[in-house]
Amino acid sequence: MENIRRKSKMIETYSIMLIDIVSVLLSYWLSIFIRFRIINYEVYPRAFHWTACFYLLLVCLAYALFTDGNRYFFIRGYMKEFMFTVRYTGILMLGLVLILYLTQQAYDFSRLIYLIFAITNTLITYAAHILFKKYMLDYYRKSDSNNKMMVLTNTMLADEVVDRLKHDKAWNYEITSVALYDADKKGTTIQDVPVVASMKDLYDVVIQMMVDEIFICLPGVPTIEIREMVEKFEEMGLVCHYNVDIFSHGMSNTSVQKLAGYSVLSFQMAEMDSRRLLIKRMVDIVGALVGIIITCIITPFVALAIKIDSPGPVFFSQTRIGKNGRRFKIWKFRSMYIDAEERKKELQAQNEVKGLMFKMDDDPRITKVGKFIRKTSIDETPQFFNILVGDMSLVGTRPPTVDEFEQYNGYYRRRLSITPGLTGMWQANGRSDINDFDEIVKLDLEYIDNWSLGLDIKILFQTVFAVVGGKGSK
Repeated sequence: MENIRRKSKMIETYSIMLIDIVSVLLSYWLSIFIRFRIINYEVYPRAFHWTACFYLLLVCLAYALFTDGNRYFFIRGYMKEFMFTVRYTGILMLGLVLILYLTQQAYDFSRLIYLIFAITNTLITYAAHILFKKYMLDYYRKSDSNNKMMVLTNTMLADEVVDRLKHDKAWNYEITSVALYDADKKGTTIQDVPVVASMKDLYDVVIQMMVDEIFICLPGVPTIEIREMVEKFEEMGLVCHYNVDIFSHGMSNTSVQKLAGYSVLSFQMAEMDSRRLLIKRMVDIVGALVGIIITCIITPFVALAIKIDSPGPVFFSQTRIGKNGRRFKIWKFRSMYIDAEERKKELQAQNEVKGLMFKMDDDPRITKVGKFIRKTSIDETPQFFNILVGDMSLVGTRPPTVDEFEQYNGYYRRRLSITPGLTGMWQANGRSDINDFDEIVKLDLEYIDNWSLGLDIKILFQTVFAVVGGKGSK
């Protein structure tokens, strides 16, 4: 069943990717035609525009592979689909501008083509998405080629189950029939789906029907009886989906897999694609190497300033809590006096953060140099070494101290379900301006639940702008 789900996801992903590629090619050709054949007839450099079109296709592929922008494709409405298409076209344009600038070809590109392409690609891609969605949902789902599904449930749950399956907007199955476990209501309908069998004649009816899959939702029915049903359906060559009733609501990202020979249901709040996690790690390594070079260059100057300003070591290390409770040493340039940890207890009453963090304006423990390197985030640059070894990521959640971690509840602990980051959602959206720990947790969990490579890139840019602009720094 997991293989079927993956196959459907692959068809969905690569079909949309192909549609976007074709739309880019058609839109760019139309832009060239309108600019050089309708607006002003003139010869244009074909080789250059083939190259520019190739750049657009590269950005298109990068968007599809890295951002997962079409994750909720089939449940998006018309307006939301249009907004996503506008955003996608904007990313294409920005990517093209960046590549042309880096390759020193920007001045060779007709400015009018930017505008024409933006309009044509938005309209063509939007129309193609809507038509593809409509075809898959309205036509393909009801064709003989699609998977025909029978629902086997009881009378009390039948209406709810059929309604939920019909309105899930899945394109790869059609609900064609219902069988009731506890009643004989053949000839009636549930949500316009015919009831075709009861348990007395179920198997005889199924043998004669056009059906590919059986969805079983029978809470309270003994496991041995369910096993017998599944075995009989499997003998007929049918796929069975069994709803585990105690986990039927609110448990996202559930998968069936093997563990030490046992068939198990695995649950997780947010599913992160392993391919994109690998890309994230590769970006972390490259970013860490660049950051380490920068750190090595500035270290002599920062170290001299720290030593002149106050006695003590140049670097500060502290045990922090990483992914799922792992402990590691975090490194920073020292921005406080050496007795800062001891003095923290005296200042606890002046804490300006509500909850499990300590922060205050004009903290007397911070040195003069410390104020500058904190404001510019220079004190954080040694953490690129933590990123290189894998204790941290460029983007993630803030790693808590041991004292903070010991006061965590289950809700707070979910912040630790991913690798902590040098920056994150709350740093990019206000840094020190946020004075409520629950708000920080909310932003961190929002990041976890909506993670994508595109979101990481967005947060990195927001962080740079926040640092350069001094937003929320103290």
